[in-house]
Amino acid sequence: MHLKQSLIENNSIKLHQTAKNWEEAIKLGTDMLIASGAVEPRYHTSIIKCIKELGPYIIIAPHLAMPHARPEDGVNRTAFALVTLDTPIYFDGEDEPVDVLLTLAGSDANQHMQGLMEITQVLDDPDSDTGINLDKIRRCQTAEDVYAVIDAVLN
Repeated sequence: MHLKQSLIENNSIKLHQTAKNWEEAIKLGTDMLIASGAVEPRYHTSIIKCIKELGPYIIIAPHLAMPHARPEDGVNRTAFALVTLDTPIYFDGEDEPVDVLLTLAGSDANQHMQGLMEITQVLDDPDSDTGINLDKIRRCQTAEDVYAVIDAVLN
């Protein structure tokens, strides 16, 4: 399952959202995947529970979080959801806030890794201090803008 195809099929892009806290921010992404049937409601619960137990393991780069749990935690099919926030939110114990969240539901470990690689490719920017460029996602106003960013890299 490719990133763009998944975002289209699951209708899973929400841009310039507002969230009071990290839990609400994560819910924005998981709610879209629950609505599309890609994951069961318990997938959301698992992510929240894991973060409370393990800390914010989902932060994979400055300002970027990838909420995910294990395939057996209620994934029906591999899917992605993208959420951007106008006001970044903080995770407990983290200095850098997060404003881009890419929820990943991998139906197995292989799909999970593939998804991760595709996302990394889209955001990759060797010239940036962090190695990624989130501004191209932050600038997006519509789902079409997001598809264009993905196409520019992967096609």
